[in-house]
Amino acid sequence: MDKRKRGFRGSIPLLIAEICILLIAIGVMYVVVTMTSEVNHKDIDEGKIRINEEIVNKKTTEIKQKETKKEEKKKGYRNIALFGVDARDGELGRGTRSDTIMIASINQDTQEIKLISVFRDTYLNLSNDSYNKCNTAYAQGGPEQAINMLNMNLDLDITDYVTIGFSGLIDAVDALGGVEIEITDSEISHLNNYQLCMAEELGVDYIPVEQSGRQLLNGMQATAYCRIRYTKGDDFRRAERQRDVIRAMMDKAGGASVSTLTDMVNAVLPQVETSLDVNEILSVLGSVAGYNMVESDGFPFEGGRAGANVGSKGSCVIPIDLEENVRQLHHVLYPEERYTPSAQVELIDEEIKEQTGEYLQ
Repeated sequence: MDKRKRGFRGSIPLLIAEICILLIAIGVMYVVVTMTSEVNHKDIDEGKIRINEEIVNKKTTEIKQKETKKEEKKKGYRNIALFGVDARDGELGRGTRSDTIMIASINQDTQEIKLISVFRDTYLNLSNDSYNKCNTAYAQGGPEQAINMLNMNLDLDITDYVTIGFSGLIDAVDALGGVEIEITDSEISHLNNYQLCMAEELGVDYIPVEQSGRQLLNGMQATAYCRIRYTKGDDFRRAERQRDVIRAMMDKAGGASVSTLTDMVNAVLPQVETSLDVNEILSVLGSVAGYNMVESDGFPFEGGRAGANVGSKGSCVIPIDLEENVRQLHHVLYPEERYTPSAQVELIDEEIKEQTGEYLQ
């Protein structure tokens, strides 16, 4: 029972982090404007943020080429790091291990969003030349080190973040009137077991799911569904379930009233810390017409990852070939580009293979 309770707490940040993107997708700018005062703004130390020199030079060259060709000025892409933490004491910074790590890539010209989950147990350079599960970076150095970890291992240029504490997911789903999800026979018992654990911890009742098929899940049921990892696919299938719930929430929110959306936003924003100020939030939202989430995936990608117990560091997700995973990541985020990973990624790839090779045999 205790193990399931810990699992319940660990699942919530992932979904709340994705709800942050949901707010963008809904495009209810005027709702966000009224609530930005509830967001904890924290200036990030830009001197601590590091971006691969090759990436900086590449971006500079692209800008000069566009200026030379006198192309129509474009806003381009903006990448923001999303972190979900188990903040039981309300602390969202250093010392708290991030249960969720995501990259929200926003095409500001097409208003398309791509959401990539970086599996928290992925074995990577923590940005200080020590190697461990990547969620250790946030615990060691807060959002700055976690951003550096993403930039260093994945050849990214992230400078901003949003951190979400666990709380409010059940209320957020309930505020939407529930979500429609396809439930299989093999999922029912696990879903109800998680509901039982959550209900005992929260001191509330729950409604068991009794049949398979497409049906309307309330907040408790939807959260329990997202925790299931005992069927085929384990944690990777669990991540897929979470994306299914987010898509269902987006569909439901598309036809929701302003008051309904306000209730949902209210359940999330008080648990947010971000480097974005009010004007930046509005610039990201930018359009009343709203944004569209066009892709969602997990890194390392299927076929490019393996699981292994790496000594004292425990069970880890190993990027079998980091270079290839980074190449694929950039193809997903920027499909018009043909990308070659940096020399830094090559070195990290070699070190990962050196440190994990014996455990993968």
